[in-house]
Amino acid sequence: MELNKEQILIDRLLLKEEAAWKELFEVYSGNLTYVCSRYILDKDNVHDVLQNSFIKMFRSIESFQYRGNGSLRAWMSRIVVNESLTFLKQNSDFKNFVDDSELPDITMDEEPDLQQIPEAVIMEMIRSLPEGYRTVFNLFVFEEKSHKEIAEVLGIAENSSASQFHRARVTLAQKIKEYKRLKIAQYE
Repeated sequence: MELNKEQILIDRLLLKEEAAWKELFEVYSGNLTYVCSRYILDKDNVHDVLQNSFIKMFRSIESFQYRGNGSLRAWMSRIVVNESLTFLKQNSDFKNFVDDSELPDITMDEEPDLQQIPEAVIMEMIRSLPEGYRTVFNLFVFEEKSHKEIAEVLGIAENSSASQFHRARVTLAQKIKEYKRLKIAQYE
């Protein structure tokens, strides 16, 4: 059976080959920056978290298990998400920003239509969410974590996770509605 490029790169990484680590960085740093910036807004902090993530990858490459094409990217993304969450926990009052017991309930009229909205605009809307909403939304939508898993990872109540996700969705729906309203107004 012929080895694919990813398997060959992994073998080189296991040998701690410096050129392989440079190649890994060149190939994956853009995607991993994108993953990290879903959680962390400041570019310098994103850079620091990515640096810590690559150090963690270097130190734990022996524990990586190849499970097919794409498993290396998934492993690295998981490390970046975990490092991003660690950063957030260390640099903000995580329990307070997900405490929404005093906020009134809000409802969403209907699922927003994302047609004709560029992905970059949607991602910027997600990045503009308050930190708690954004973190829970990203974990639920992009990392496909359950509210129970999110609660465990963040050290919050499961219903707080569900509430934060609901509020994130409503806030995004409002942002999308406003974006579309402004676009229509532009053409009138």
